[in-house]
Amino acid sequence: MHGHGGYDSDFSDEEQCGESSKRKKRTTEDDLLLKKPFQKEKHGKVAHKQVAAELLDREEARNRRFHLIAMDAYQRHTKFVNDYILYYGGKKDDFRRLGENDRTDLDVIRENHRFLWHEEDEVDMTWEKRLAKKYYDKLFKEYCIADLSRYKENKFGFRWRVEKEVVSGKGQFFCGNKCCDVKEGLKSWEVNFAYTEHGEKRNALVKLRLCQDCSFKLNFHHRKKEVKLKNKKKSETKKDCAASSHKKPRVSSEEETSEKKDKGHSSSKKSADSINRNSDEEDSASECELWKGPLPETDEKSQEEEFDEYFQDLFL
Repeated sequence: MHGHGGYDSDFSDEEQCGESSKRKKRTTEDDLLLKKPFQKEKHGKVAHKQVAAELLDREEARNRRFHLIAMDAYQRHTKFVNDYILYYGGKKDDFRRLGENDRTDLDVIRENHRFLWHEEDEVDMTWEKRLAKKYYDKLFKEYCIADLSRYKENKFGFRWRVEKEVVSGKGQFFCGNKCCDVKEGLKSWEVNFAYTEHGEKRNALVKLRLCQDCSFKLNFHHRKKEVKLKNKKKSETKKDCAASSHKKPRVSSEEETSEKKDKGHSSSKKSADSINRNSDEEDSASECELWKGPLPETDEKSQEEEFDEYFQDLFL
């Protein structure tokens, strides 16, 4: 029995335990509310210097990463170069790139270009050859542009025309010499072009349009073949007229007797006969054209025929 007048309570200890547990819950809830996110729990001991240094390094690396992401490629490159020079020494000239072995697309085309591509050349095509072949397909191969600067040595250079030269008329309506722009008195020439390409000797028949001075340079050592435009219609008409003029009309015996009788007539009849002869000559000239075939139609030419006549000099 305990004090207090001989009364004791079986629930006194339980009440004290319940109050202490409630206090602990309140403190834990308050600590969780006051605790910052990503905050580590506090220990009784102080963190080691190495741990603190690692934490600082992580924060600095994170900040540096965000700073580098905000830069562009050139600023990032200059920063790395400056940092290297700052920590390890040196000069900026040591970082300059040497472009001695660099090659552009034009260099690749010059190395693999061919004046004429054959089926044998298209076997085992590398990307360099495909690039050169693609450039070759864009060229216009009707007329050539010539380099006649070394004509006294009998050395000539020829190349195909590009789109800009075709549009301007260079090589067709203007002289085909690269240093000449004369457009009067042009002549067409066929030249057997012998050249050496990738260690192989080849020949190609090319066409040129040159002025008189440049034609003299081309034919300085020996004359080349000149191509002339032949009008078939004019040649046929000349042949027919010549054949009809050689043929003499047959005269019958009755006409001979009539001519003998007409000799004794007056001078007025002679003048009339001369007029009739002139008319007969005109009729014979017209008959020469009539007996060739049907009369030519007088309809207007179509647009295609006009274009054909305009470009008939293109494929000489």
